[in-house]
Amino acid sequence: MNNYRTKKLKRLATALLIAKDETQMLNFLRDLCTLEELEELGSRFQVVELLAAGKSYREIAKLAKVSTTTITRISHWLVHGEGGYRAVLSKLKKSKKSAK
Repeated sequence: MNNYRTKKLKRLATALLIAKDETQMLNFLRDLCTLEELEELGSRFQVVELLAAGKSYREIAKLAKVSTTTITRISHWLVHGEGGYRAVLSKLKKSKKSAK
């Protein structure tokens, strides 16, 4: 898909941004996704966080219960993607600091 930024995806992004808190977001995600999809999304983001923390692929595979192929794919997008992973990681890091 050359242009993934379709009207449908943009509408979904807007809907995700409307959730006011974690509970609303969790409820929306549960209504939107199957349990398997939610588990996969959670695992993928766990991989991102573990990669950013400098963990090895083997450690990540064991902790996140994903294949090294999946880790390689996620690592590629962490480094060569649109910057979304890095932006969110940065915001999470800042929010942890301000919560202290």
